[in-house]
Amino acid sequence: MNQKTTSTNPATGEILGHTKLNTEDELKKMISTARKSQKGWEGTDISERVLKVKAVRDYLIENADKIAETISRDNGKTRVDAIATEVFPASMAVSFYCKNAKKFLSDQKLRAGSIMLVNKRSKIVRIPYGVVGIISPWNYPFSIPFSEVIMGLLAGNAVILKTATETQMVGQTLKQAFEYANLPPGIFNFINLPGKIAGNAFLEAGIDKIFFTGSVAVGKYLMERAGKTLTPICLELGGNDAMIVCEDADPYRSAMGALWAGFQNAGQSCGGVERIYVHKKVYNDFMNILKNKIENLRVGYDGQFDSDMGCMTTEEQVKTVKSHVNDALKKGAKVFAESKIPSDGNLKNFLPAMVITDVNHDMTLMRDETFGPVVGVMKFSNYDEAIRLANDSYLGLTGSVWTKNSSRGESIAKKIKAGVVTINDHLMSHGMAETPWGGFKHSGIGRTHGRMGFDEMTQPLVIVKDILPFVKKNLWWHPFNKNLYNGLKGAMNLLYGITLSARVKGTKDLLKIVPRIFRKS
Repeated sequence: MNQKTTSTNPATGEILGHTKLNTEDELKKMISTARKSQKGWEGTDISERVLKVKAVRDYLIENADKIAETISRDNGKTRVDAIATEVFPASMAVSFYCKNAKKFLSDQKLRAGSIMLVNKRSKIVRIPYGVVGIISPWNYPFSIPFSEVIMGLLAGNAVILKTATETQMVGQTLKQAFEYANLPPGIFNFINLPGKIAGNAFLEAGIDKIFFTGSVAVGKYLMERAGKTLTPICLELGGNDAMIVCEDADPYRSAMGALWAGFQNAGQSCGGVERIYVHKKVYNDFMNILKNKIENLRVGYDGQFDSDMGCMTTEEQVKTVKSHVNDALKKGAKVFAESKIPSDGNLKNFLPAMVITDVNHDMTLMRDETFGPVVGVMKFSNYDEAIRLANDSYLGLTGSVWTKNSSRGESIAKKIKAGVVTINDHLMSHGMAETPWGGFKHSGIGRTHGRMGFDEMTQPLVIVKDILPFVKKNLWWHPFNKNLYNGLKGAMNLLYGITLSARVKGTKDLLKIVPRIFRKS
């Protein structure tokens, strides 16, 4: 009997649908078939691959309402969230990668590094890995895997996508979007496996590379397991983002930015604000505005586009958020502002948006990823202190600096240990297809998005040609003798000798051995 995954609306408990649960044997067969098909796909001209993949954008445009509604019902976020942070960025991503794929995949000629090897011509050729596996999370169930699939396909790989168990309806929508492109059989594949076995299953089935987005603990485990077979792995493992509000920042824009980046998607954003450090000169103005906005934030089930924040996606994450808040309150923190939540007893997984003050870095709320609608706020008096606090985390995905002084903003940004730092904005660079996405420290390894992310889908093959094929041998080839030694040393002195006399002597010694390249031994 076939097992199935049942998808439910996290806010209402409504059953949304069922998805067949696949087996590890099915995955192995899928990879085997994909590997055979991939060779033909890799050999297809890039313009043809672009034409195929670009059709996915047409599906997005024609079905935007349906996709946004599916994301909202499956994940719990509002439909405005869904269109703004998932569907719209996906459409931009298709356009960007299709426009730039040929350039990204073109051969890169390398300039000669030394006149002594001027007869060598080298270039880098990008080679697809073969079959890549993408394991994606439930917080941005559409946009996170979407760009990775697009890049993988355009680069000439076959792709196997495993979406989160919690958001299988979105996974089915992704499947429909890529099937719309009418790709060759076996090039795009969708599989539903339990998260606890997916990574091992991919590795044991011989996948050529894994792209994983999820928790630090699972990422470390996958990296350890991948090390046994030296399988390449790209990891995006979450963040504990800091926001620094400078003394000259616009308090209204900064507070609105905190509202957006801290509470969009109910705070379930790896690149969302979790910690805010505000200069004492602007602290009161900033906090008063933020308090007003939080207390008037409309939290509820998004039936008629009239909610600003939806529910949490999983009960487990609700427990984590409550645990972090309780730990902070027990250690002396206070709830500075709090929104209302729906009074309808039939709705579940709703948490209020909360601003917590009197916090410090002994609290879990400020040290670990909370991944919920809660921000901790601290006051600072000097920028060295703010930077130190911002960097006091084992995570480093993104961060932000808020100031009217561009030079100050960049100066502080360069000192924050994070993969992305924005100035006067936050939680938006993931939607910019041209910007690499990834973090420092335990926030992951590798990059997705942009040219760097596209390069993750291929391996660099270096080709070196000798443009003098009539020469009998290279200068340093056998047979060896004292003259050869002196001549090679002379070449060094010619190029890098400290004195003129050393260079002159080096030239003479080099010229003595040059004729050997034209002679047979």
